[in-house]
Order: sequence, then C-alpha cells, then structure tokens
Amino acid sequence: MLELSLNDPDKLVTVTHALSTRSRVDILRLLNSKNLNIIEIAEKLKLPVSTVASNIKVLEAAELIHTELVPASRGAMKVCSRNYDDLHIALNLKEPMPTGVTHVYEVEMPIGHYSDCEVSPTCGMANSEGLIIKEDEPSSFYHPKHVNAQLIWLRKGFLEYLLPMDIPSGARIESLELSMEMCSEAPNYDQNWPSNISVWVNGSEIGMWTSPGDFGDRRGKLNPNWWWDGSTQYGFLKTWRVDHEKTTLDMEKVSGITLDDLLINRSPKLRLRIGINPDAVHQGGLNLFGRQFGDYEQHIIMHVKYTMEQDEANL
Repeated sequence: MLELSLNDPDKLVTVTHALSTRSRVDILRLLNSKNLNIIEIAEKLKLPVSTVASNIKVLEAAELIHTELVPASRGAMKVCSRNYDDLHIALNLKEPMPTGVTHVYEVEMPIGHYSDCEVSPTCGMANSEGLIIKEDEPSSFYHPKHVNAQLIWLRKGFLEYLLPMDIPSGARIESLELSMEMCSEAPNYDQNWPSNISVWVNGSEIGMWTSPGDFGDRRGKLNPNWWWDGSTQYGFLKTWRVDHEKTTLDMEKVSGITLDDLLINRSPKLRLRIGINPDAVHQGGLNLFGRQFGDYEQHIIMHVKYTMEQDEANL
C-alpha cells in the first residue's frame, strides 16, 4: 500500500497529478493482472505509442509503476508493472510533537476495574448506593458488579490493575507517578492498626507504606449518607514516583527501583498491584477509596511524563 498524507505535500501532488487523467488510470487498470510493454498498452487503449510513453513517464515519476528494459526481437522493449495494490491518503494533518518539551499522559483507573485479585476477610466493597457484595465473601470479588466499587477493603491479599500506556513511539519516559487514597483495614475501625501496604509495577515492588491505622474518628468528606459512622471513613492520599534514579513516596526515597527496572516501554499496558506482602511485618489490610468515598475525589491516577526524541518527534 502507498501511504500519502498532507505531511508530505510534494509526494501527494506528484501522485495525484499522475492519477488526474483517464488514460493513466486506464494504464494502471491494464497492469492490474499482468505486466505489459508500451506497444501492448497502446494497442489495448487504441492510443499512439508516443502518448502512452509520455504517460508512462508520469506514472514512473510518481513511483506508481516500475519499468524494465528487456531484450526483444529488435533491440529492447520497456515492460511495465504496477508497484502498489492500494493507495491510502490521510487528510488529517498531524502536527509534529515539539522536542525538548515535557508531555504528560494521564489515566484515572476506577478502583473497581481490577483485572485480578486475591483477598481474605475482612473484605467487601461498596458504592454510593450500598454494599455491592456480601461482606467477607472473597469469591464475590469476581462478580461483574465489582466494576462499580467506590470503596474496597481486604485484610490480606492484593488488587491488580492493567493501565493503558498510550505513549507515542520514540518517547523517552522521564517519570511515572501513581496516586491513591488508602489506609489499613480493621474490624469497624482502629486508629492504631498499622499495615504495610506495598505497590508493585510490572512485577517489581517499588515501595511500601506503613499506614498507621484504619481511620474512623470522623466522617469522610465524600462518604454517602447511608455509610455507617462506626466504619472506615477516610485514608491518606499517597503518591509514588519512579524516575531514572529512584522511587519516592510523597517525595521521600523508598527504594532504588528505577524506570529501567520496570521495562514500561516494552508493553502497551502497565501492571499495577496494590496489596499486602505475605512477608510484611504488619498484616493490617487495605482500604482503597474511589471518587465517592474518603476525602479525595479521585480513583487511582497515573501520570507519565515524557519527552520526544528529535528524529521520532518529527516523523
């Protein structure tokens, strides 16, 4: 297929000019099934050989056909063949991305849209209207209704998400940021209930945060009216950031994991896991808040900052 676009106007004009007369279109039609020499084309179209030869030069200049001199009974003859089966013209002009500028790619992943999970009681999930599943039934986490969750809690295990990485080809990723509201999970709530909550990206544990408790001393700012006062109310907004040197949690270094370790340029998706490491000292569970619970009106947010290389940016 020949690809044309407004980004290459000279090529576009050359090709469209070559297709602007009926005789040249007829020549391409004749070459649809077999190769022909100029005399054969002239006979089939009932045109002078000189006219066909002139049109062949135009088609050849546009690289729509290929010609080759082959031996004939008297000297040599020019045999013509077609170069392309299809032609595609893109009329949407794509402006080149500027180099040396930092771009930001953002995805907000609803907390109920996990792709895999492993949970143990106490566990459950709710939205603005009520409980979605029966409490403390891990098998219910696979029910399709889980996509509507606005609050998820589990005592042990993890939630895993697949986030799209729609980053332009040739981009250099400078940093990856992941933010979410969370806290520990205790029966009802317990302000002094530590939990070691870990975050993994593409299978690598980038860091761990020790939540001091499961907070219920006041109502969460976004909690629906039906939610009980004696239950978990809010969490802390935590932000992990990975660059080419380290991983930080709320601007404090938590590990030496770098972007190179995560191999995020090699896949159109990023695998994010949030949970409790089985080897963690404090097995205090996890509450994960969506837009309609807690203090922060957001789900899981991913920011990817990237720059464009010169050659790739101007393609």
